[in-house]
Amino acid sequence: METESDINGHLAARLRGLRAQNGLTLDELSERTGVSRSMISLIERGESSPTAVILNRLAAGLGVSLASLFAEAGRAEASPLVRHADQRVWRDPESGYLRRALSPPGHPSPIEIAEVILPPGARVAYDSGPRTARIGQQVWVLEGEVEVTTGRDSHRLAAGDCLCMGIDRPNMFHNPADRPARYLVALAATSLRPWPGERPVPD
Repeated sequence: METESDINGHLAARLRGLRAQNGLTLDELSERTGVSRSMISLIERGESSPTAVILNRLAAGLGVSLASLFAEAGRAEASPLVRHADQRVWRDPESGYLRRALSPPGHPSPIEIAEVILPPGARVAYDSGPRTARIGQQVWVLEGEVEVTTGRDSHRLAAGDCLCMGIDRPNMFHNPADRPARYLVALAATSLRPWPGERPVPD
């Protein structure tokens, strides 16, 4: 099982690699995301345990999903199977939510799947905007209840409910109950057609 230090080291390498891939300096990524240059530098050196909110801002600025920060870079020889004991688990230091990456690391796939356990009363708000690729997300509740606010819409989900949503607008997850909520998140890149109710972006 990976330690917090191991995961911070992985996040550091992924962020450095993605920033280089995008040709961005620390100052440019800071300007894009609203995350201070010093904080980005600490994260890239593995010297800080970033929150989910900060990681999501960085992911948006790099044009990727939050889940992809925990994934490995795609490799043709990567195994299509990952055992439960080898799945990367990360806890958000702010909200306490636990995220388990279920998809086989590094295996080329258009889909990323994660399991999330949201503690009683916990709330996580993401304020990211459009990414370079349109990413669709579906949330399927396995246990408990989750209040999901996406843009101006709010949904209270119970066990068995599944919500399809975009990640290019403010989203908030809240557990209103007195017991943990557990849900799956599936993400995939989609076409650049607008979401229902969204105006097309001019070329």
